[in-house]
Amino acid sequence: MTAKKQEHLPVVPVENKESETVELKRRLTLWNGVAIVVGSIIGSGIFVSPKGVLVEAGSVGLSIIVWAGCGIISLVGALCYAELGTTITRSGGDYAYILEAFGPFLAFLQLWVNLIIIRPTAQAIVALTFAYYFLQPIFDTCDPPDDAVRLLAALCITLLTFINVYSVKLATRVQDFFTIAKLLALIFIIIAGVVMMAQGEVEYFKNPMKGTSTDVGKISLAFYSGLFAYAGWNFLNFVTEELINPFVNLPRAIYISIPIVTIVYVLANVAYFTVVSPSAMLASNAVAVTFGERIHYSLKYIIPIFVALSTFGGVNGLLFTSGRLFFVGAREGHLPELLSMIQLQKYTPFPAMLFTDGWMGGMSVLMLISKDIYSLINYMSFVQWLSVGGSIFGMLVLRKTKPNMERPIRMPTFIPVSFLIVVIFLLIVPLYAAPYDTGMGVLIVCSGIPVYILGVMWKKKPVAFTNFVYNITKKSQKLFLVASEDQSKCS
Repeated sequence: MTAKKQEHLPVVPVENKESETVELKRRLTLWNGVAIVVGSIIGSGIFVSPKGVLVEAGSVGLSIIVWAGCGIISLVGALCYAELGTTITRSGGDYAYILEAFGPFLAFLQLWVNLIIIRPTAQAIVALTFAYYFLQPIFDTCDPPDDAVRLLAALCITLLTFINVYSVKLATRVQDFFTIAKLLALIFIIIAGVVMMAQGEVEYFKNPMKGTSTDVGKISLAFYSGLFAYAGWNFLNFVTEELINPFVNLPRAIYISIPIVTIVYVLANVAYFTVVSPSAMLASNAVAVTFGERIHYSLKYIIPIFVALSTFGGVNGLLFTSGRLFFVGAREGHLPELLSMIQLQKYTPFPAMLFTDGWMGGMSVLMLISKDIYSLINYMSFVQWLSVGGSIFGMLVLRKTKPNMERPIRMPTFIPVSFLIVVIFLLIVPLYAAPYDTGMGVLIVCSGIPVYILGVMWKKKPVAFTNFVYNITKKSQKLFLVASEDQSKCS
């Protein structure tokens, strides 16, 4: 998928004199790392998934247990990723780890499923949730029109793409601000729930295990929905090259952020059940708004703003890390070379960010074909956990094949093995609980095989095609003032 070797362009004077090399700069602090993890995790999930967890779990008690269990699973996984991220310090997350452990073919399939399903689905759900909640107070007596929701979601993605293209510092400031805003919003919900419990609103906790599902498949799907809300716990690993002192700040950011999110999620769900009955939650498309209405009518207008703030920050986190993933994939020759280039004045992966907006925006619209948001979550979850499992298995493989690799952090073997067992459970059980959704996930993975053969393995492409790609790349370099990292020496 690469063009011919690029001609060297005239060096463009830049304001930033940190370095004479064209490369991503280490500008992300520990707090920025915590904000990326917390901000990426807390998006639409805590407002969408409670219904999905409850419908499969069957009871209030098991729902709360599932939410806590999902937090523990995410923390164990994050501990493994602390080892991976400090051993393999380049950006790209799962893609980089699978590439190191298993080579380019499986790494390409991981990149492919991110392009086709994981990132577009997550972005579609989060952006649509933002748009729905933002517009809901305007349409007081009915749901917002679908076209208005989709248009606002597209505008949200476009605005945040511009911010990410323009400046890394501005993008991280946006992430920091909305991370604080979403935490304050959830703390408000938690405090409201505590007040209601203090006033005696504990009816739905008197027999919390009533109706508990005993079907292993349903419980597995409950974890799928819950873990969707925790998606993003490994996102900091996608931007390791931009993190200051990653050997220290990567594990610290993980150790700080995952427990914060777990505590907030569990308490938020407890708060929901103080005033929202299980049947009302199952009937609601906006659990947080239903919660607000039951406490005070005015909160019907305030809660949607809180949710909008939360999901807006979630979209920003997805865009920030997605652009870096595609940048690294292009650098390895798995996407067009243009996407591996860096803007000479802002030191941002400008072409990769534009691609992220165009491709993921278009794919996100296609995701709207499905009317069932929970099927989308199941499609994405299967493929996502397949990628995570591949990374963890790869970590164990690298311990055997490359025992002399520097490992600043090395987890006891039982931690990755235990996590891998959980991942296998999450992959196998849905085969009979939701065979169609799982089958779709398998087909999506396999669809990358012919693309790899044609795009990567086939070296002798037609001259007309390679010339076309070369000319587009060269003109884009001049238009956007971008250069690849191997064009890094100023003359």
